[in-house]
Amino acid sequence: MGASSSTTRFAFIKANWHSDIVDQALTGFQQIIPADQIDVFDVPGALEIPLVAKKLAESGKYAAIAGCAFVVDGGIYRHDFVSSSVIDGLMRATLDTGVPVLSVVLTPHNFQENPEMIAFFAEHFVKKGVEAANAAIAITALDATL
Repeated sequence: MGASSSTTRFAFIKANWHSDIVDQALTGFQQIIPADQIDVFDVPGALEIPLVAKKLAESGKYAAIAGCAFVVDGGIYRHDFVSSSVIDGLMRATLDTGVPVLSVVLTPHNFQENPEMIAFFAEHFVKKGVEAANAAIAITALDATL
């Protein structure tokens, strides 16, 4: 099922860290929403997503925005507050602008850079992209009734 209107636009923001995994969420998103209705924005990392999301929401061009990142424990205690800050920023962008900003920002408990785990998370991100697209369509439809 695609978006209800061919003029409805969606934004998809993706962090470049672990792009081999993160890009799979866009693949999933495009399984539900046609690529020609999605504007894609690359950012260096997860922390840059909320600012870009807020600016895109303020532009008035998008019915919904999805932000996607893979925040891993790199051996220093940093991933928890990065994830929390990004999610808080996405929620703030939503509440400040009234435009739904959806999260596909995931933080695994254990990630090791090996082929099996990369394949597992790449497949998981496709599923999460599909879920985000379905949520974008649902919240956009609900918003139209409010």
